[in-house]
Amino acid sequence: MKDNVKRVFYVRYVAHPCYLDIIAQRPEIRLDKLENETADEVARPIMAAAHAYQIGSARDELNSRFHVQRDLLARMPNLLIVSTNGAGFDTVNVKDCTDAGVLVVNQTGGNAEAVATHVLAMVLMLSKQLIQTNHALRRGTMLDRSVFMGNDVKGRTIGIVGIGNVGRRVAELCRGLFGMQVIACDPYLDEQTIAARGAVKVTLDELLRRADFVSINCPLDEGTRGMIGAREFALMQPHAYFITTARGFIHDERALAEALRAKQIAGAGLDVWDKEPPAADHPLLQFDNVVASPHTAGMTREARANMGRIAAEQLVMTLDGKRPPRIVNPQVWPAYAERFEQTFGFRPQG
Repeated sequence: MKDNVKRVFYVRYVAHPCYLDIIAQRPEIRLDKLENETADEVARPIMAAAHAYQIGSARDELNSRFHVQRDLLARMPNLLIVSTNGAGFDTVNVKDCTDAGVLVVNQTGGNAEAVATHVLAMVLMLSKQLIQTNHALRRGTMLDRSVFMGNDVKGRTIGIVGIGNVGRRVAELCRGLFGMQVIACDPYLDEQTIAARGAVKVTLDELLRRADFVSINCPLDEGTRGMIGAREFALMQPHAYFITTARGFIHDERALAEALRAKQIAGAGLDVWDKEPPAADHPLLQFDNVVASPHTAGMTREARANMGRIAAEQLVMTLDGKRPPRIVNPQVWPAYAERFEQTFGFRPQG
């Protein structure tokens, strides 16, 4: 008879305390907490016994020794599921998980409202030059307010790169509130699907050439890493703004700084960085036409509660042998299902 205890662990934090409350309602699930500084001799047996790993999705908040990659997977022979706290999976090598027969799930959509409104806030701050006037007033350098002439956003064009849960909400807000024209680039969606999400499908180059605001809303993977560099910034219009609430490393920070310095574009709104948080002397933080935040687009009280609930419910569902709705690597299902059956004595549905 198979052991009925299902072992889950996490490092440092979960998205919201409600995650712990939901898991606590299932007595057959044992939940262990580790810290970034937990000694190897303490962490090793917990990880070796684990069936599921609830992992933080912010790479710089999690000690690299707890990032999921081939070497770590080799030390967790019983691991079946990796569940990220958020929509991103920067801390997980999905290919290594697939090769090991490990299912990866995320919480995509859980913070879409928070991230989309953050994009909109950046659109408004940039177009109204709020960051520049704020600095001028605080420095006592406000001599001529006409220098800070802004622009209306009504009728302008926003280009959305990645029109998933966040991107479609950005499209809805921009069209509904300001009557903006919405174009989108997403290689995984056809013209009809993108149209149903409120945008016109275009290529990346066309989007960069046409958009007054470029919003990056795609995940970081091997296809998007380094996607926006010097060539792409050169395609943008001089009055256009670059906004990203996605992940660092999708855009080239040095190329962006050079584009701003050369006035190739009008400004930027940045919520994500190569190193988080960025150092105070980071080159991009020296520009008055850059609106900056420290990867907080998805951090509202409501979003965190939603993410915690979704993560816990999805993990419970998966451990119960059901097919979860937010699978990152669906191709792993046959191998995962076989390993699940070997562990718990029954085959998962789906």
